Amino acid sequence: MVADPTSLSHDVADTVQLSSPLLPEPRRTFTIGRMVMETLKLEEMTWPDVAAALENGKTTVVVAAGAVEQHGPHLPLCVDAERGTRLACDVAQRLGNALVAPTIRVGCSEHHMAFSGTISVRESTLRAVCTDYCVSLAHHGFTRICIVPSHGGNFLPLANMLDELRKAVEPGCTVLAYTDLLGFLEIWKRVGGEAGMEERVGGHADVAEGSEMLAIRPDLVKIERAESGYPGELSGELLDRIFREGLQAVTENGILGDGRGLSAELGEKCLAASADAMASFFSE
Repeated sequence: MVADPTSLSHDVADTVQLSSPLLPEPRRTFTIGRMVMETLKLEEMTWPDVAAALENGKTTVVVAAGAVEQHGPHLPLCVDAERGTRLACDVAQRLGNALVAPTIRVGCSEHHMAFSGTISVRESTLRAVCTDYCVSLAHHGFTRICIVPSHGGNFLPLANMLDELRKAVEPGCTVLAYTDLLGFLEIWKRVGGEAGMEERVGGHADVAEGSEMLAIRPDLVKIERAESGYPGELSGELLDRIFREGLQAVTENGILGDGRGLSAELGEKCLAASADAMASFFSE
């Protein structure tokens, strides 16, 4: 089990308790100026808490753009949404002056529609939602909006809409998005390689992504169903084919790589490395 990352503030020296996704999370506190708070998540705060946080310098907000789509026979549809929330919290914690907006849970997943249960929105829909998010957040006084895609199909749409998002917000607000998909996958390969599992990292529902979900929501992972999928290298050319023809064109079970060998320890390392890279990008 893992600790709730929203509680791990640099300003608090309390003892971190382990929490289970099957039990109510223990409430812990951290300090913003003279104000004691229990969460980094906007949706869990009152409006006076948000106003006070902004006044005390928490003017950066992190937004995850996830998805509800298939992740092989062993992982739930909510993988990218749950990973997005965790990743956004980890990035916000590293930035130090940030809060976390509600995760955009459904994304551009047309290439997964051959698999039952996937929900996809058009790029224009995602653009509209992201625009409304950014306009709302800028209106309240956030001066830096950092968008974290936790689903591969959202990287290019976010890159395409970034100029429009920047024009939509009020002067003095900066909108940033991490849009290097292949670079992100290289992080998984590096961490997987350190664990001797680089050949199992394929980019979707593989040992890296499955291990992350095992660290976040072990109750939803069906380890006994994990299996191998498409074994080839994930390249720009393969991604183009997947986005053009659909994932089913290259893998019958929806896995890129190998889903076997999952471990929460590997998942935590992948999450930490990803959050480090994104926080560094946003800090630059």
